[in-house]
Parts: sequence; C-alpha cells; structure tokens
Amino acid sequence: MLDKLSLKSLLLELFIVLIVASVIGFFFHQPAIAIILGLLVLIGWHFRQLLRLSHWLWTDRSMTPPSGRGSWEPLFYGLLLMQQRNKRRRSELRSLIQRFRSGAESLPDALVLVTEEGNIFWCNGLAQHLLGLRWPEDSGQNIQNLLRYPEFSRYLQQRQFTQPLVQALNNGQQMEFRVMPYSDQQWLIVGRDVSQIHQLENMRRNFFANVSHELRTPLTVLQGYLEMMEQGEMPPASQQKALASMQSQTQRMAELVKQLLTLSKIEATPAYEMRQQIDVPHLLEQVYHDATALSEGRHQVICDVDKTLSVRGNEEQLRSALSNLVFNAINHTPTGTTISISWQKTLYGAEFKVSDNGPGIAPEHLSRLTERFYRVDGARSRHSGGSGLGLAIVKHALGHHGSKLRIESQPHQQTVFSFQLSKAHILSEGH
Repeated sequence: MLDKLSLKSLLLELFIVLIVASVIGFFFHQPAIAIILGLLVLIGWHFRQLLRLSHWLWTDRSMTPPSGRGSWEPLFYGLLLMQQRNKRRRSELRSLIQRFRSGAESLPDALVLVTEEGNIFWCNGLAQHLLGLRWPEDSGQNIQNLLRYPEFSRYLQQRQFTQPLVQALNNGQQMEFRVMPYSDQQWLIVGRDVSQIHQLENMRRNFFANVSHELRTPLTVLQGYLEMMEQGEMPPASQQKALASMQSQTQRMAELVKQLLTLSKIEATPAYEMRQQIDVPHLLEQVYHDATALSEGRHQVICDVDKTLSVRGNEEQLRSALSNLVFNAINHTPTGTTISISWQKTLYGAEFKVSDNGPGIAPEHLSRLTERFYRVDGARSRHSGGSGLGLAIVKHALGHHGSKLRIESQPHQQTVFSFQLSKAHILSEGH
C-alpha cells in the first residue's frame, strides 16, 4: 500500500539526484556542471510526467490513469483509487435511483418531478396513465403546457401548497394534487385519483337527502291528520280514512327502516359468515308462498326449481336477494302478468332467474336500478310500498357471494332479473 506524497519524499528524491550528480561530477572534475545537468534531468522528467497526466485527463479515453515512478507513483495511484471510489459511488447512486424509481412505481399515486419553473425531468408509470404524460418524450416539457387547467396553473404559480388542489380532468376523473419541495429548486408533484371517494361522498349526500325526503313525506301526512283530529273537525268517515292512511304511512316508514338496517347489516357482514350451507329449494318454497299471498291472485306465479341444488354462502343475505327480486316482480307488474321463478344448475354454476311478461323497463333506466332510492316510476313505487332499496340490497348481497345482478328487458315482452353463483358455491350431494 503506497503512502501519500510528502515533502520528505520530494526532498529525498532531490537529495538522491544531487548525490548522484555530485559523484559523477567528481569523477569528471566538473561537479557544478553535473549538478546542473542532474537538476535539468529531474525537471525534464517531471515535465514528462505532467504531459502524461495532461494527455490522460484531456485526450486518453481510458478510465485507468498511467503508472508512475518515484514521487509521481503515489499521485497516479491516488488518482486510480479516486476513480475506483467514484465508480463505486456511481454504481451505488444508480442502484439508489433504481430503488427509488422502483418504489415510486409501486406507489398508488402519480409522481412527477419538476423544476420550480415546471419543467418535467421524471415521472412514474401511474402519472403517465392518469395524467396522460409520456416518458421520456415529455422530459423538459413544462407541465402546465401538458395539463391545461387554469386552476392547476394558478395553484403552481401562487406557490401556496399547504392545502391540496382537487382538479376535475377532461376524462371525468377527480385528481387531488399535492406539491412538495423535493430538493434545491425542484418540486415533487403527487397526484391521487379520488374519483371513487368523490363519488362515494356524492352518494352519501344523496343517500341522506333521499332518506330525509322518504321519512319527511309520511311524517307530514301523519302530522296533518293528527292536527285535524286534534281540532275535532273530522267526521267519523273521514277519521277511518285518515287512520287507514296513517297506518299505511307508518308501515311504509317501518319498512324503510327495516330495509336500511338490512342494507347496513349486509354491508358490514364479514367474509367468514359466507360459508353456511343453504337449502335454496326450501328458501324458494317459502318465498313462493309469500309471493302468492302478496299477489292475492293477481299474477300467475310459476316455479321451476332443482330440488337437489344447494349452495354455500350467507343464508340471510341470499334470502333477502331472492325475496326482493320476486317481490319486485309482484309489486311492479300489473294484474294478469305471468311471473316465472327458476333455480337451475348450469355449466358455470347455479343460476337464479325471475322473469315476467309485464310492460318492461326502458333501456335508460337499467344501469341505475341498483342505486339506492332510484325509481323508474316514483309515484307508482310509493303507492306499492317500495322503499327504493330492494335492488341495492340485492347488489350488495350478491357481491358478497362473488356474483352480479343481470337485468335484461324488452318492453312489453319480457323482463329478466338473474344472477349466477359459481361452481365453488355448489354443495356436493354428500353434503
């Protein structure tokens, strides 16, 4: 291992040259000239080493410095060690950058690194997907030229980043932007897709507004009749009519509360309660009797049930799904409609189907039927006692069983509500 260059080694080198030159000069009886020549040789040798170093620094493309002798050996060796250290550091830096980028790619947020002027010098894959950026094509581009939103530009220009900015994009997504200083004169822009949160918040507001409206209507009816009775101005015949209406509104509120509790319970049901053994044919037998009682002979109800087809899941939720689908067909189809109930094994699992030949449903309503409180005909639904929550309950119950509700309707021909449970839910005959 070489030591660093020191004054002692330089003086020793000079002393050796002077001694050798003096000895040579002594033999030729010209010591002064020999010493001068020796110093000139030493200076010329140092000039040569300097030229070698300059050639390596400016011309030679080799990463390894030239080898040296004497006092230049520790210098060249030191340069070699420095090159090796820099090489290791560059390797570590590349590894660190790679780990950073790998970690950034796995984050659930869009990340964009920009200068304070807004020029992009890196972005992750999610930023390319959510914001439409391209990498490395957009390197050096100003982000305000690529995200052309006045609110976003003002947010960057004002440089008040204590609060995030929620920006609606042209594709309908809601993005939440946060900007943080990343390093000297650089910013880290973090974008998160909050479309689902925004949608859930809107659904929550609509839900409470709908619940308030649904409860306010029967309460207003009850309050009006009670005030009339309190004033004693209502004849006996009108009192009987008022009592019947009050009882109907009370039952409507009770049914609404019951449906809300059912929906809340279904949403909170843990996964381990989905392993019950369910005798679906027996459930459908009960649902059939309840449906015929509800119909009071106004509909023809036909059943086609595989008596051996039982499944695994949550019995209470499946009962709610089956009964809501059948009772909806009873409540929302006119007298004389034929309603068919089917529970059969298919190539893909077990299929439940409720079909009717009633007036049907217009196509623009089909995608929204499972929304809470959505009604195709609000006045008719309220008259039949519907809460607007039945299909929402069906949707969540089926979702817990890994299934989806399918709705098909041809106006004045046939309407079909169906779902399918996978083969994994079917119980073998041994069970």
